[in-house]
Amino acid sequence: MDMVATTDRTLDILALRQQFPVLHQKVNGHPLVYFDNAATTQKPQVVIQALVDYYSGYNANIHRGIHTLAEKATKAFEETRESARTFIGAKQTEEIIFVRGVTEAINLVASSYGRSFLKSGDEIIISGLEHHSNIVPWQMLCEEKGCILRVIPITPTGEFDLNAFDQLLTSKTKLVAVNHASNSLGTINPIKEVIRKAHEAGAVVLIDGAQAAAHLEIDVQDLNCDFYCVSGHKMYGPTGVGFLYGKRELLEKMPPYMGGGEMIKNVTFEKTTYNQLPYKFEAGTPNIADVIALKAAIGFINELGKKNIAAHENSLLRYAVAELKKLDRVMLIGTAQEKVSVQSFIIEGVHPFDMGQMLDTRGVAVRTGHHCTQPLMDHFGIEGTIRASFAVYNTKAEIDLMIDGMTRTLNFLQ
Repeated sequence: MDMVATTDRTLDILALRQQFPVLHQKVNGHPLVYFDNAATTQKPQVVIQALVDYYSGYNANIHRGIHTLAEKATKAFEETRESARTFIGAKQTEEIIFVRGVTEAINLVASSYGRSFLKSGDEIIISGLEHHSNIVPWQMLCEEKGCILRVIPITPTGEFDLNAFDQLLTSKTKLVAVNHASNSLGTINPIKEVIRKAHEAGAVVLIDGAQAAAHLEIDVQDLNCDFYCVSGHKMYGPTGVGFLYGKRELLEKMPPYMGGGEMIKNVTFEKTTYNQLPYKFEAGTPNIADVIALKAAIGFINELGKKNIAAHENSLLRYAVAELKKLDRVMLIGTAQEKVSVQSFIIEGVHPFDMGQMLDTRGVAVRTGHHCTQPLMDHFGIEGTIRASFAVYNTKAEIDLMIDGMTRTLNFLQ
């Protein structure tokens, strides 16, 4: 399952769906239609089995044990680190830090790098498209250190205003933190250009890759970003696990994020010396089982091939957009040219929660609300949206079921 697909091919989606046990059930008497993939993807059997195999076959703590189970668990854990390295094109495994997800990865950088190297008057740039997890940690750092938070405005289509970004960049800019793809709108951001411009201004760049990892090819060396953050549960892996990529020269200079076991080399009551990378940032017993299962998720994506996944998902997005446009009172929110398979929309005279509940009665799971992007909703002057987000196992027939449910609801409400 670790081999990367080398040829483009049309995926057999119906056969692929058989790998996902959760999809084969009825909700409120209807077949489940799961369109909440931007929140979390479902898990293929290979990922579930990896968890079962660990807990039933070689459950043990890692790194310090010399018995057989500990060595087997350690080997499997570190194999995932290598898989993660190749998955995003990092140079060294030491540059891969296991965390609970993107939220923890961003907080790690804000707390360790930010506290150490930013000072009063320094400026941090984020964008109007950010998830709360890429807003609040920087606000907290600014409050503590006296830094200034700047925000890249977005266009009516939901894209970065790059001209405004150019104006925001100054010699005071020390850090730029933006997402690779928007969780609310699906916009794919021009991060390579952002990284280049930020570096020219002397700033360090963090990329939130939560919505990109399952959809887009990622090469951190080509991007030349300083930090890149990934969550496992949005790429067919378990919840509560992800990883932070950081350039080694930066990670070496950064102090530990947490203290405890594993992140130490030697401890006395007088002084503690810290462990080498990556363990300096992995205090305590890690999420062993889910890290091991993350390798299976990476293998699942690699075997299908991201180009093949993207081709299918893009066809779903185009179809959904075309069908939504046929409905009266529906307004699309986020119409960027380059998108991952996410579409938000509102319906005139219908609260998003009401439509979400009505769709749920027909077995259709969509996300409603502000999607942890309240400032973005404020920008559009709305409380929230209905968000349909598609994964590789979804079908056009499922989109038809969503559209039918919406049509019936709108007819009933007239």
